[in-house]
Amino acid sequence: MKTKFDHGGNVLAVARSLGVSPAEILDFSASINPLGPAVGVREALADAFDTIVHYPDSDCSALREALALSHGVKIANICVANGSTELIYLLPRLVHGKRALLIAPSFSEYARALARDNCQAEYLVLQSTDGFSLTMDQLAERLHEGYDICILGNPGNPTGRLYPLVQVKEFFHLCRSAGSLLVVDEAFMDFSEDESAKHIATDNDGILILRSMTKFYSLPGLRLGYAIASELTIERISALREPWSVNTPAQAAGIVSLAADGYADSTRRLIAAEREHLSAGLAAIPGLRPFPSAANYLLVEISKGPPAWEVASRLRAQHILIRDCSNFTGLDGRFIRVAVRSPGENERLISALASAIGQI
Repeated sequence: MKTKFDHGGNVLAVARSLGVSPAEILDFSASINPLGPAVGVREALADAFDTIVHYPDSDCSALREALALSHGVKIANICVANGSTELIYLLPRLVHGKRALLIAPSFSEYARALARDNCQAEYLVLQSTDGFSLTMDQLAERLHEGYDICILGNPGNPTGRLYPLVQVKEFFHLCRSAGSLLVVDEAFMDFSEDESAKHIATDNDGILILRSMTKFYSLPGLRLGYAIASELTIERISALREPWSVNTPAQAAGIVSLAADGYADSTRRLIAAEREHLSAGLAAIPGLRPFPSAANYLLVEISKGPPAWEVASRLRAQHILIRDCSNFTGLDGRFIRVAVRSPGENERLISALASAIGQI
């Protein structure tokens, strides 16, 4: 059986159900930077307190300027939002679309957002036996059927599969020829920044990049994301946003996070080392097969042993949360996703999973 806690990151709800403090929950179900927010964020939030008597800057001008500097693009190429999810829910209205092609497995909010505006979601399902690879022939064949939007996660969530920039550029040309807007969800691209398609997007109207500050910068409770696209596309999607959706403390935290000296490099070093260590530890457990990943999480196939929901339930009893992936289109009840956390936490997960898989 599945549980109601299968979306990931439901620490407060799970803690209530177990009758424990949220601090006693070790969360591998949401892929958040284990370093926590950057130095200076706490002070920035405190300093922003006196400004909450005023409406926030609806244009997020200072944060957009900081993001533009960080990415080497123009301020006019950026739209800040209440998490990238706010932007996802604007996509159908951006293109007035009725059909969308989702490269699956993929983030479940895509389909929910499309359905809300009566845009039909269809799937191109990638296969685990091929390492969840997408080929030009596969994409061209499906685009021939006619879609207003094509959404691709890069790195993929939950697969962790990274498509190099040269390949994404080819995908874009296919979509443009087919009359489809290519939306590339780069929520986890901070770990592989050189492969970002952001500069393709700033120079072309047929592609939109989604980015998130909640994962890499450990700010999920503040909700902060943004889009990178051509000036025309940014102007259009900005006009669809609700006013004041990004509060003043969130904007302040974003600015400080981007300026934090050494934070990004430290994060990338930690995740790269611990991802390799965690993957090796999981691969050593009979019945588990972790897939290669370019992000701060690993998709793991349970080739033998209990199904994903039962493994998740056994770990939850130990106050450890993992992601049961059975509700991802294209995956079944044999897949889980786990975040990459600190060395000690990862060791605890490896031990707990070895015990859970080995139980009869």
